[in-house]
Amino acid sequence: MAKIDLDSMSIEEVAALRDSATDKLAEKVAARRAELEAELEKLAQYDKPARKSQIAAPAPKAKKSQETGEAGMAAAKSDEANEPVAKESIAKDSVAKAA
Repeated sequence: MAKIDLDSMSIEEVAALRDSATDKLAEKVAARRAELEAELEKLAQYDKPARKSQIAAPAPKAKKSQETGEAGMAAAKSDEANEPVAKESIAKDSVAKAA
């Protein structure tokens, strides 16, 4: 592969090079994807129907008690995050009054 001196190229030439590299990469990705999909189709004939149902099973949803527990914990964390700020502003006010 020939070396390209990017420093000697104009902005337009570098942009054109980038575009052609992007196009070429997209072509290679599409070709590889087609190869992999063809291989996957070949392998699919050996797949057992029972495995498909196990893989496709939806994930269980969280119970309502867990959801409210998480929301309560999030609220408590936000209260904790605000607490030091309030103490800090009170301390600043008392220092300002003392001065």
